[in-house]
Amino acid sequence: MIGYVMLGTNNFDEAANFYDELLGTLGAGRFMESESFIVWGTSPGAPSISICRPHDGNEATVGNGVMVAIAVDSREKVDEFYAKALELGGKDEGAPGQRMNNFYASYFRDLDGNKLNAFYFGE
Repeated sequence: MIGYVMLGTNNFDEAANFYDELLGTLGAGRFMESESFIVWGTSPGAPSISICRPHDGNEATVGNGVMVAIAVDSREKVDEFYAKALELGGKDEGAPGQRMNNFYASYFRDLDGNKLNAFYFGE
């Protein structure tokens, strides 16, 4: 259902490096880019994440209540992804842990303050 999520940035090169390294841990790479945006994914038909310079030329701002949730295949991957995000300069919004039933998740913000989550639905 979701094709892609686009996050505005005021620090394009820093954001590009952050997502190159972070999404690379999931096997995602750049598959489309221009001077104003970059798209990462595992394949062109799969959901993807992108960064952009706002089209209207104004400063990028964080959406209050907006969060990008990234599905991974194990609790260990949630832990690794969260640790990598913090290592790259991301900010903690909730350490990895069991949230409810079979939902294990971590929360962090990227370099521009966008909120992301890595989660695993397990047994």
